[in-house]
Amino acid sequence: MTRQAMPSHEPASLDSRPPGSQPPEATGARPIGVLDWLRCGPFLAHLVVTRRCNLSCGYCNEYDRTSSPVPRQIVEQRLEKLRELSTWMVCLTGGEPTLHPDLLPILASMKDLGFRRRQIITNGYRLGEQLVQGLNAAGLTDLQISVDGVRRNATTFKVLDVLRGRLELLARLARFRVVVSAVIGSAPPSEALEVVRFTKGIGLTPRVILLHDGSGGLRLSPEELEAFKEVKQLLGRGGRESGDYRERLIEQGAAPFRCRSGSRYLYVDEFGKVHWCSQTREFFSKDLSEYTLEDLKAQFHAGKSCADQCTVGCARSASAYDAWRRQAPAAG
Repeated sequence: MTRQAMPSHEPASLDSRPPGSQPPEATGARPIGVLDWLRCGPFLAHLVVTRRCNLSCGYCNEYDRTSSPVPRQIVEQRLEKLRELSTWMVCLTGGEPTLHPDLLPILASMKDLGFRRRQIITNGYRLGEQLVQGLNAAGLTDLQISVDGVRRNATTFKVLDVLRGRLELLARLARFRVVVSAVIGSAPPSEALEVVRFTKGIGLTPRVILLHDGSGGLRLSPEELEAFKEVKQLLGRGGRESGDYRERLIEQGAAPFRCRSGSRYLYVDEFGKVHWCSQTREFFSKDLSEYTLEDLKAQFHAGKSCADQCTVGCARSASAYDAWRRQAPAAG
C-alpha cells in the first residue's frame, strides 16, 4: 500500500488577478491570462523537494533513504515556472520536506512569487518551536499532517503517542492553518476516532483519509468501514469531500468523475516531471520546464482511465469546479 497523504482542496474564491501573478519584473515571465486560467489553469501543484524521509512507514512507496534534496536553485526555477502557469496553491512534499536544508528560504520565495496558498505536507517529527516560528516568518499558509493511529505498530511510527506534543505546539504557535488527517488502514480502526477527537479538542482542523493501494484503489475491512462512518459523523460536512466520492466507492465500487489532473492539479516529481498524480507516474510525464498553456488545455480534456476508482482526494477536489464541462473519453 502507499500513503494517501494528499490534502483535499476545494477551489478557492477568485480575485481580480490570476493566482501567482506578480509584476513581470519578479521573474521576467508573464503568467497566463485570467481567462485562460479560468478555463484550465492549475488550482494546486504538489512539488517534490526531496524524496528522502526520516521514517519508513510500511505502506509508503514515495520515499527513499539515500537521495539528495533538490537544489534550492532548481526548486526556485520550478516555482517560477508554476507561477508562469498562474498556479494558485503550491504544496511542498516528498519524502519529508522538512529535511530540505533550504525549506524556509524556499517558502519565502513562494510568498515573494505571489502564490495565494503555500503548504507543506510533513510527518511532524522535526517540528519544534524554532521550526514552527520559522514557518510563520517564511509565510506558510497551510500545513498537513497525517496521523496513522495512536500507538506505534509494525506498519507506522506516525502516531498520536509520538506526535501529541508537536500538535499541541502547533495549536499554540502556528499562524497557518493546520489540518490533521486521521488515517484508516494502518492501525486499529478505532484509533482514528481518538485522533479526530484530540485534534478537535486542541482547535486544529481534523480530516479523515483512507489508505489506498499502489494503484490508488481502495481496500478496507468491515471494521475499517465502520470506523470511517463514525469518523464522518464526527466531522459532519467536513467528512464528505468532493461529492462524497469515498462513500460511492465503498457502496458502488466506482465513483466516476471528469479528472482534470495535468491541468487543474499538477504533480511535479523530484526530476521536474509533471504527472497526473503520484500514483500514475507511468501514464503521463512531461518536463515542467516545457509545460505550456497548450499542455494545460490538452490534459484538461484528456480522459483518464483510472478515474472511476480514483482515491486521490486532491485530484478530485481540484477537478470539482469543472464537473459540468465535457471531457474526451478515456483511451482504451
